[in-house]
Amino acid sequence: MKNFFLTLLLVTSLLYSQQNLTEYVDPFIGTSEHGHTYPGAVLPFGMVQLSPDTGVEDWDWCSGYHSSDSSIMGFSHTHLSGTGCADLGDILLMPVTGAVKFEPGSKNNPDEGYRSRFSHSKECAEPGYYSVELDDYNISAELTATERVGLHKYTYSKSNNAAIIIDLAHGIGDGNKESFLKIINDNKIVGYRFSKGWAKDQKIFFTAEFSRPIIEHMFNLNGTSDNKFNEIKGERVKASLKFDLDETNILIVKVAISHVDIKGANENMNKELPGWNFEEIRNSAKMKWNDELNKIIVEGGSEEQRKIFYTALYHTMIVPNIFEDVDGRYRGMDGQIYTSEDHTHYSVFSLWDTFRSTHPLYTLIDQKRTNDFIKSLYHKSIQQNNLPVWELLGNETGTMIGYHSVPVIVDAFMKNIVDYDVKALYNEIKNTSMKDHLGLDYYKKLRYIPMDKEEDASSKTLEYAYDDWCIAQMAKVLGEMDDYKYYLNRASNYRNVFDNKTKFSRGRYSDGRWKTNFIPEEPFPLGSGEFTEGSSWQYTWFVPQDIFTLINLMGGDNSFSIKLDSLFIASSNSNFQMPSDVTGLIGQYAHGNEPSHHVSYLYNYSGKAYKTQEKVRQILDEMYTDKRDGLCGNEDCGQMSSWYIFSSIGFYPVTPGSNEYVFGSPIFDKVTINFENGNKFVLNTKNNSKKNKYLKRIQLNDAEYNKLYLRHEELIKGGEITFEMSDTPNYKLGLKMEDRPNSSLKNKFTAIEENYMFPPYQTTDRTIFNNSLSVDLKCTNINSEIYYTLDGSLPDTNSIKFDKPIVLNESGKIYAVSYRKDLGYSEIFNRDYLRAIYYNQAEPFFTEEGEVYPKIKIDEKYSPNYSAGGDNGLIDGIKGTSNFHDGKWQGYRIVDLNALIDLGVETEIKQIKISFLKDHGSWIFFPEKLTCSISIDKNNFEKLPSIAIGNKEDAGKKEIKEFSIPVYAKTRYLNILAQNMGLCPSWHSAAGKNAFIFVDEIVLER
Repeated sequence: MKNFFLTLLLVTSLLYSQQNLTEYVDPFIGTSEHGHTYPGAVLPFGMVQLSPDTGVEDWDWCSGYHSSDSSIMGFSHTHLSGTGCADLGDILLMPVTGAVKFEPGSKNNPDEGYRSRFSHSKECAEPGYYSVELDDYNISAELTATERVGLHKYTYSKSNNAAIIIDLAHGIGDGNKESFLKIINDNKIVGYRFSKGWAKDQKIFFTAEFSRPIIEHMFNLNGTSDNKFNEIKGERVKASLKFDLDETNILIVKVAISHVDIKGANENMNKELPGWNFEEIRNSAKMKWNDELNKIIVEGGSEEQRKIFYTALYHTMIVPNIFEDVDGRYRGMDGQIYTSEDHTHYSVFSLWDTFRSTHPLYTLIDQKRTNDFIKSLYHKSIQQNNLPVWELLGNETGTMIGYHSVPVIVDAFMKNIVDYDVKALYNEIKNTSMKDHLGLDYYKKLRYIPMDKEEDASSKTLEYAYDDWCIAQMAKVLGEMDDYKYYLNRASNYRNVFDNKTKFSRGRYSDGRWKTNFIPEEPFPLGSGEFTEGSSWQYTWFVPQDIFTLINLMGGDNSFSIKLDSLFIASSNSNFQMPSDVTGLIGQYAHGNEPSHHVSYLYNYSGKAYKTQEKVRQILDEMYTDKRDGLCGNEDCGQMSSWYIFSSIGFYPVTPGSNEYVFGSPIFDKVTINFENGNKFVLNTKNNSKKNKYLKRIQLNDAEYNKLYLRHEELIKGGEITFEMSDTPNYKLGLKMEDRPNSSLKNKFTAIEENYMFPPYQTTDRTIFNNSLSVDLKCTNINSEIYYTLDGSLPDTNSIKFDKPIVLNESGKIYAVSYRKDLGYSEIFNRDYLRAIYYNQAEPFFTEEGEVYPKIKIDEKYSPNYSAGGDNGLIDGIKGTSNFHDGKWQGYRIVDLNALIDLGVETEIKQIKISFLKDHGSWIFFPEKLTCSISIDKNNFEKLPSIAIGNKEDAGKKEIKEFSIPVYAKTRYLNILAQNMGLCPSWHSAAGKNAFIFVDEIVLER
C-alpha cells in the first residue's frame, strides 16, 4: 500500500512535469531578527510542526527558535509561524545520554540541564526535514513528518545509556494546567497536555511509539522523581525513558497528535505512519511540497530571488493547519467534539494579517482549500456565535481588530469560489457585524469609534468600514439591496475620522473633538491608543474601498502623490518608543507590519504608476534577503511572504473583494501560474533588470493593454501577459481614469456632525483644584447652545444657559447638555470636581521661602518610558485614562511604589484616593497591598488601615480602580507604599516575567 501511494505521487508529479523546487526553499529564512519562523519539519498545512526549540523566554522566541542561540532544549510538535504572540511548543522530546536531568538548564550554562549545544554549521533544513548534531551528547537528530505524525530519528554514538527526556511542562509562552503520561508497553506511551496561554484552553493528546524497547523509566512530577508506577498525572509532568539499542545505535520515534483524544492520536498513527521507514516519509514529504510549489513556476531573476520566492511560497503553505483527525473529528470553539462531513477542518487563522494577500493568493492557486477554510470559519462562527477574529486551535484569542473573516469570505465569493451554504454564511457575516462589542456599538451610533471609549478606535473605524464594503458587495450579488445600501453607507464611516485640516486620519473623542496634541508619527502598540501597531502616518491610507475619495480629500492626484512621497521620506527617527511590530521602515512606511502593505501601490490610483514601480522594487530589494534575517518583520502566517510572491510576479490585490490585481514591477522573466482547473496564466517580462524597473508597454494575449490592473476572471481562464520594461518612467501609463484600478463608493456622505448632537466638553482635563477652578464648556456642533445645573438636577433649556466659564470654589458636580433645535438634546455631560491638594506651580497650595508644596519624593524609580512627566506627575491633579501610553501614568516594573508627600504645612486631610490601572495583556496588575502612614514631624508615623488588593485570573479586561483610605486628621507628611506582585502569576501567559503596577493620581481630599 505504501509503495502504491509513492508510485501514485510519482506518476502525478511526472504528469505535471514537476520540477524539484524544494532546492530553492530555505526554512532558516526568517529565523533571525524578528521573522519568528521555525526551521523544522512540516507538511503543507500540516497539523504537526516538528521543530527544535532553543528558547521560550522573549518576544523573538514566539516560534520557539531563534538563530542567535547556540543550544537546543529539544524537539516539540506544535509551532506558530511568524506570529507576534507566543504559544504551543507541545510534547517536547530530547535525546540524551548520561545522568538524568529534568530541567532544560540555561543558555549560559547548558550543562546544568538537558539542553545541548549545537552549531549552525551542523544544522540542515529543507521542506519536510530537519537535522542537527547535538554536540554535548554526540547525537545526530533528524526530523520529518506526515500531516499528523512527527517522525524522529536519533543516532547515538554509543548503544548504552541512550535515553529520551519527555517534558510535558515545556511550552512556548503558555502555562500548564494538567498533563498525563502512561507507558502502555515496552514500545509505546500515550498522554496529553492541557495548557493555557494565548489559546486559553488548549488540549493536545498524543501517542508515541519507539523502534527499540524501553528498559528503564523515571517519572518526575512537580520536581519529585519516582519510577514505581507506569503512569503519571499532574501539573508538571516529565519522564526519562532509557532504551536498548541494537548495533546501529539508531532510535526511531513516531509521535502522533490529536486535539480530540488519545484514540484520535492512535488512529492518526495507524492511518498515516504504520511503518518505520524514515527515508520513505522524508521523500514523501518532499514530493508533497513539490506538488504545492509547482503551482507557480518562476524563471529568470537571480538565484537569491528564486530562493526568496520559493521560501516565501513555502511559508504561505504552513498555515492554516489541519485541525481534524483522520476520522474527521475536531474540537470546536465551544470545547465540544464535532465531525466534519463535507470539508477538512482547519485552524490558526491570523486574519488581520492574511486577509490582505495570503488568502487572495489561495483563491488563485488553492481554491479547494479556500472552500475548506471558509467552511471552517463558518462552523467556528456557529459554535461561538461570531466569525473568528484570530482563531488558534479552537480558541478565539480576540487578538487584533476588525472582522476580517469577512474579506476572506467575500473575496472568495466574488471570485465564484462558493462550495458552501452561501446564505447561511451571509447570515453569520451580518450577525458578526451587528454586535455591540469591540466598539461596534459606538460605530453604529456615531459612525466612528471614539478613542475615549475604545482602544484602537481609529484603526477599528477604518477597518470596520472596509469590512462593511465587503459585506455590501456580497449583499448586492445576493440581491439584498437594503443591506447593500446600509453597508455601503457604513463603508464611508472612515471619513468621520479623517481630519480635513491635517489631511490625516486621527483619534476623536465621543464629544466630537479631535485628539489634542496630535503627532502623526506617534505610534501605538495594540490596545494602547487610537491606532493598532502603528501611527496615523501608516493608517491614514487604509481606505482600500474608496481610494479615489481619499485622493480628493487630500486635494487631488498631485497632492495625494506628494503626501505619499512624504510618507516614504519622513524621518524614521522618532522620540517615541516604537512598538516591536513596527519594523522595516522607509521613512514612515513600515513594511514589517501589515497596515502598510498595500500603500506602495496607491500611486497607480493617482496617475503616478511609475512611482509604484519604484517603491515596489525598492521594497523587494531592501526588505527581503535569502539569509536567516531575510524578513524585516514578523512573517505573520504567510502575509509577509505573500506580499513578496504577488509583488515579485508583477501585481498585488490592493482591495480584496474587488477581483482586481494592481500592477507593480515584476522581477522574473517568466512566471507560469498553474490553476486547479488545468488552465495556465503566463507573465512574460522583457528587458528586465535591476535598472529596468519601469513598465514601458503591456500586452494581454498579444493585444495592447493600457490598464493598470488585471481582473481575477481574466487570470483564471488562462492566457498570457507581457510586460516590457525600461530604465525610464512611462509618465503616460495610467493617466486616464479608465485605465486606473477602481476604488470608489460613489455614495453621498453625511458627516456625523450634521445629524448627531454631541454633548458638551470641558476645554481642559482638570477636575481637581486647590482653591478655585474655572470650567469652560464648548460643543463640537456649530450654532448649538449649552445648558447646565449645579444642584444635581438634569439640565434642559430651562436651566442656566452657559455663556461664561463656571467658577467652582468647593467640590461639586456639573451636569450640562447641548441643544440645537434641528437636532434636539445631546447626551448629558456630568463630571465631579474635587477641592483637594495637588502640585500646581502657578497656583500653589502652599509656598515657603520659594518652595512650592506639596512635594513628593519617590524611593524606587519608575520606568523611564512611563514617567508621567516626573515625580510630580502623581500629584498634578490630572488623572490617567485607560490608555497606559497617555503620558499620565507612572509605571513601576517589578519594584514597589514608595512615595513620601510633604504638604509643607499641617493640614486636615479627609482621605487619600489612589488610582491604579489593570491591563493584564500588557503585564500591568493591581498592587498586592496598599499601605499609608501619616506624620507631623517626619519621624513618627502613624500607620493607617492597609488595603489588601491582589489580582485574580480574569479575561484581561482593562480597569481603572480608585482606592480610598480614610484619614480625618491633621498631617504634613504622607507615606504611600504600593506593593508590586513582582512577577506575572502562574495563570498569566507571561508567567515569571516582571510585572508592572501603574499609578495615577494620588488625591489628597481636604
